[in-house]
Amino acid sequence: MKKLLLISLSALLLPACADKNQYEQTVLEQMQLEKDVKDYNLSPERMAKCIVETSSSHMPGIFALDPKRLTAYRNYTKMLMLSSSQDPKKTLEELRADFGSPKDLAEAHTNYTESMMDCFSAVINESEETKQEIK
Repeated sequence: MKKLLLISLSALLLPACADKNQYEQTVLEQMQLEKDVKDYNLSPERMAKCIVETSSSHMPGIFALDPKRLTAYRNYTKMLMLSSSQDPKKTLEELRADFGSPKDLAEAHTNYTESMMDCFSAVINESEETKQEIK
C-alpha cells in the first residue's frame, strides 16, 4: 500500500515540477536576452530565480503544487513565449481563454512586469551592497 501511494505521489509531482521548471527556464531565457541585465552586469540566473519567486507569490493557487498554480506556470510560460509564436494572434486568443479573460491576461502580464522591476531593484541593491562590503 505504501509503495502504491509513493508511486501515485511521484506521478503527480513529476509533471508539477516540470511546469515550474519550464517557467523558470523560459524566464531565464528572457533574462539572458534582457539588455538591462547585461548593462548592469547582473546574473541572469539570479534575476530569473527572483522573478519566478516574486511572480509565483501573486499567482492563483495556495501552494506550489496546487493545480491552479501549475496551470498558471503553464500559462505564464506560454505568455512569455508569445513573441516567438508562429501565429501570435492565435496564441494571444488562446492566452485570453487560458487566463479566463483579457483582463486576467493583462493582470498576469502586470504581475510579471512588476516582479521583474522589483527584482531589478533588489538585485542591483544586492550588488551595490556587496561592492560596498568589499571596499
